[in-house]
Amino acid sequence: MKKILLIVTALIISVGVKAQIETPVKWSYAAKRLSSTEAVVFLRATIADGWHIYSQDVKDGGPIKTSFTFTPSKEFSLVGKATEPTPITKYEKSFSMNVSYFEKSVTFQQKIKLKSPNASVVKGQLEYMTCNDRKCLPPEDVDFSIPLGK
Repeated sequence: MKKILLIVTALIISVGVKAQIETPVKWSYAAKRLSSTEAVVFLRATIADGWHIYSQDVKDGGPIKTSFTFTPSKEFSLVGKATEPTPITKYEKSFSMNVSYFEKSVTFQQKIKLKSPNASVVKGQLEYMTCNDRKCLPPEDVDFSIPLGK
């Protein structure tokens, strides 16, 4: 009987721990058609207080930089790479280097050339890593699908 009680208690504790997964970053998406042949997609990270995510331009040997992989499509092509606002750059002891990052929120933009007037969605995946002053969470991959509207 004690074994069963011990097993049940262990299961309850493990479920409780699993339910407390930290998610300090929420992603949202939008798109704006600039003309019949151009559009911009917006990928916005809203970041909890005390946390930050890294720029696309972090040097090797540092944290995982934010990156975007767009699914190839016959309906559009990328114009350059995703842009970002000016990040905060500071020395981080944990990486023994200067790193560039964003706090509170950041909006990345990707310009696209529309090959079809019926282009309807931009899909892809982003990767990012988030840290606070005590720890870093494992890098996360997020799939996205952004409707282009008309």
